[in-house]
Amino acid sequence: MSLMLPSSPDTTRSIAGVAPQLLAAVQGGSEMLPAARSVVLVVVDGLGAIPLRAHAGHARTLASAMARKDTIGSAFPTTTASALTTLLTGVAPGVHGLVGYRVRDPQRDVLVNQLTEWDRFGIDPGVWQAAPTVFEQTAASGRPAFAVGIPAYEGSGFSRATLRGADFRSARSPSERVELAWELADAQDGALVYCYLPEVDKAGHKHGVDSADWVAALEDVDAALSRRIPDGVGVLVTADHGMVDVPPHRQLLLDAAGGWHDGVRHIGGEPRMLHVYLEPDADPVAVLTRWRRDLEGFADVVSRTEAIDAGLFGHGVTDAARERIGDVLGIARANAALYDAEDPRGRDMVGQHGALTPEEWRVPFIRLGAFRR
Repeated sequence: MSLMLPSSPDTTRSIAGVAPQLLAAVQGGSEMLPAARSVVLVVVDGLGAIPLRAHAGHARTLASAMARKDTIGSAFPTTTASALTTLLTGVAPGVHGLVGYRVRDPQRDVLVNQLTEWDRFGIDPGVWQAAPTVFEQTAASGRPAFAVGIPAYEGSGFSRATLRGADFRSARSPSERVELAWELADAQDGALVYCYLPEVDKAGHKHGVDSADWVAALEDVDAALSRRIPDGVGVLVTADHGMVDVPPHRQLLLDAAGGWHDGVRHIGGEPRMLHVYLEPDADPVAVLTRWRRDLEGFADVVSRTEAIDAGLFGHGVTDAARERIGDVLGIARANAALYDAEDPRGRDMVGQHGALTPEEWRVPFIRLGAFRR
C-alpha cells in the first residue's frame, strides 16, 4: 500500500537532527546553528508549527522569531514517547525502540504504557532504550548536562530512558523552569540544558487546540520565554509533535460485534495510530484486508513490513523494535480517532496526535539568544 509520507529529506530537517546540532553548537558551530558558549533546548510538548502560526497573536515572542521556513519534521508515531525520545537521542524510533504510546512487550505478552508503566512491569529503561542520550553524549565530551522539568517526572522510568546523563532539576511553573534553565546555562560554559514545558499539550488534550485554555497555556509559555537570555547562550525552541482536535462524530469504536477483535490479541498504540497485534493462529493477510476495507476514509492500514519498508520508523530498524511494532497499523486520517471498545481510556480527549497530518508532523524550529538570526 502506498502512503503519502511527510517530506523530511535528511535528519537535519527533523527532530532527530536537533541533538547533534546542539552538540555541534557548543563545540564551535554547525550548518544550522552558530557557536554558543552554552545551549538550552526548550521543548514545548504538543506545540505544532501550524497551530502556533494560527495563534501568533497570543505568542508574540515565538511568532516574531519564527520565519516561514523555521519548521522541522517530527518522528513517527507523532506521540511523546516516540518523538521526545528521538529528540533526546538523535535516532529514530526504529532504533531507540519506543515505537508507540502503548506497545507490546514480546517477552511478557502485555501492553506497556511507554510513559508510565516501566516499574509496573519491571522493565529496565537502560535495556529497553539503549541508545545514548544527548546528555550522555554531552557528559562524555566533558561538558555539564542538565534537565529541567516538573517534580513528578524526576526518577520516572521514562525519564531514566531519556534523561540519562543529565542532572535533573525541577520547578513547577513554566516561568520558573525557564528562569532556572537560563541560570544553569549562564553559570556553566559548555553546558547543555533541556527545559521541558508540557502545559500546552495538557491543555490541548483536555480542551482542544482552539480552546481558551490552550491559548492561555500558550500565552504562559510565550511569556516565560520572553525573559532576557544571558549573553552567549543559544536557545532552540521546538516540540515533539503537534495536535489536531477530534470531534465526537469522528470517533470510531472498534467492537467485537463489528468483527474488529477477530484474530486480534491486543490493540495498542493510541487512537490516532493503532498497533494491532494478532493471535498466533490468525491469518494476517485476511485481517489486514478486512481492516483496510472497513477503515477506508478513516485510516491508512498497513502491515508491519509495509510500515518498516516505507521508512515510517526510520532506517535500520532493530530486531527489538521490530518485535514491538504491531502486525497491523491503523494510521488515522484527517481528524479521526479509532478506539478499542473494550478500553474506555482517553475517549474524553479533544486534542490528539500520533498520525501523519501536517498539524501533527510539522513542529517549530525557533532560534533565540545567541542562535537568533
